[in-house]
Amino acid sequence: MEEIISEAKNIVWSTPLVVLCLFAGVYFSIATKFLQVTHIREMIKLLFSGESSKKGVTSFQAFAIAISGRVGTGNIAGVATAIAAGGPGAIFWMWVIALLGSASAYIEATLGQIYKEVKDGQYRGGPAFYIERGLRVKWFALLFAVVTIASTALFLPGVQSNSIALSVEEAFNFPTWVTGVGVCLLLALIIFGGVKRISKVAEIVVPFMALAYVLMAVIIIFLNISEVPQMLLLIVRSAFGMEEMFAGIFGSAIAWGVQRGIYSNEAGQGTAPHAAAAAEVSHPAKQGLVQAFSVYVDTLFVCTATALMILFTNSYNVKHPDNEGQFIVQHLDATTEAGPAFTQAAIAHHFPTVGAPFVAISLLFFAFTTIMAYYYIAETNLSYLDRKGSWWALLALRMVLLLAVFYGTIKSAQTAWDMGDIGVGLMAWINIIAILFLQRPALKALKDYKEQKKRKKDPVFDPEKLGIRNADFWKEYKNKDQR
Repeated sequence: MEEIISEAKNIVWSTPLVVLCLFAGVYFSIATKFLQVTHIREMIKLLFSGESSKKGVTSFQAFAIAISGRVGTGNIAGVATAIAAGGPGAIFWMWVIALLGSASAYIEATLGQIYKEVKDGQYRGGPAFYIERGLRVKWFALLFAVVTIASTALFLPGVQSNSIALSVEEAFNFPTWVTGVGVCLLLALIIFGGVKRISKVAEIVVPFMALAYVLMAVIIIFLNISEVPQMLLLIVRSAFGMEEMFAGIFGSAIAWGVQRGIYSNEAGQGTAPHAAAAAEVSHPAKQGLVQAFSVYVDTLFVCTATALMILFTNSYNVKHPDNEGQFIVQHLDATTEAGPAFTQAAIAHHFPTVGAPFVAISLLFFAFTTIMAYYYIAETNLSYLDRKGSWWALLALRMVLLLAVFYGTIKSAQTAWDMGDIGVGLMAWINIIAILFLQRPALKALKDYKEQKKRKKDPVFDPEKLGIRNADFWKEYKNKDQR
């Protein structure tokens, strides 16, 4: 079974998907005139604006839900696995996919807002909704919804719970199944409370966990400040095969950098639009810009902090691509599994007594909030498929996710990551193809937003004026506003 899962992962994450992700990022960057650079100030301003309602959440709460999905195991364990397989150069390609992916994140999040609807008294939206309403290809929308439910409720949660269990076992010597039971009980209390409870928890936990982790990273970076230029040079040289010892894994650096970059920041994957659609805003471009900024928080801040800690302290091994069990570089014991252990070793290098516990606690917060985000995404797609809102379908979804979380704590890390990569890859294939065909409404919204800002107006969206069809929510929103 593990061999089948591994082979399936290699098929999904073949070269065409890497090329598609890079192409989409470049194309959308050009199409939006590099909004990821030109609109940074506006992104930060919008982050703290807006109000919640009975149907929706604030821009910051939607941002927090999305960040809780983006900032997770990929920022700690994912960075380590990228270095282990692609060398330090993989980090450079994570930066590239983050910069380019920010434009993709704008497109998908704005589309999520444009084609959202009100269901079960809440705003619902995401790729399934905009594929059906925007592309008007029902079977493609159904395919995304089914794939996303399978990915976020079955494939992806195990990666997060596996990393929690391994780091807790390393730090506190707790059996993995005990950790699994504890995580499932806490998760059940939250997911049975609905999106409002999820947004409230994410709003509190996400800033706390990110700041605490980044603060620890900043302390370690400051202690090694003289080595920063050298480490950055190592990353860049390795990325292009100019570093002699890493010259043979140039292709692996690109492949693993893009793969882990997308796993971490989720740009183009199709997960963030679900949270973006939940925001109460007057114009879709507002939340699109906020979500574009969240990619920076994930990769340029948190992932880079993890990478520098690992590289400063030589707390990593790099596998030989052709010889199983051999290493190009070996700084740690050969039995050290790529993942949280690299980061735990890095922090323990400077703080021996707190390294393992700190990473375990950080991973608990990071991964736990990511699982919360996965549940919200799965529930939204179930809502799309099950228009009647059957209670038994919702209960079944919650039970499947809880079982997947528990199972993830007791299976091997490699299998957990392979299953997660399959889920991410399948969603990315469908969503990126969809947004490449459905880009015009998002680009029209950006142009309209900028024109209204030039006139010193608080932008309000009018889809009919822009020639955007099937944006039924916004027609009602405009009419209600006029009344």
